Amino acid sequence: MTPKTILLVEDNPDDLELAIRALRKSGHGDGVVVARDGVEALDYLFGTGAFAGRDTAVQPTVILLDLKLPRLGGHEVLERLRKDKRTQLIAVVVLTSSDQRDDIRGAYARGANSYIRKPVAFNQFTTMLAEIGHYWLDLNVPPQT
Repeated sequence: MTPKTILLVEDNPDDLELAIRALRKSGHGDGVVVARDGVEALDYLFGTGAFAGRDTAVQPTVILLDLKLPRLGGHEVLERLRKDKRTQLIAVVVLTSSDQRDDIRGAYARGANSYIRKPVAFNQFTTMLAEIGHYWLDLNVPPQT
């Protein structure tokens, strides 16, 4: 069985640390790979740049994608993922602080599977990430299976 991993694409160091702690606490932290911007996320997924030579046959089970990223934003990452057969079926959960209608509609139009606003309170953030991990890693059956 292929290990279940989460690609966490987040540039905010505080949100990144909280997310990793919350996922570990919920038992889903062992398979977390971190990308700090959109370019790094695509390099990981396509085995380029710093990830040249990575076995791209093994892809994350779910991507937690922030929208507001340096170098390449979340909407552009989504577009590139959905245009490539190697990555078009990976579940993508947009995890962002934006409640802008254009961001929400744009994410779904580009193929996001879910759009979740980050709660401000730590306990809510921890609970939300535990639920995301449980659903996407334990309950959901991905199409690659």
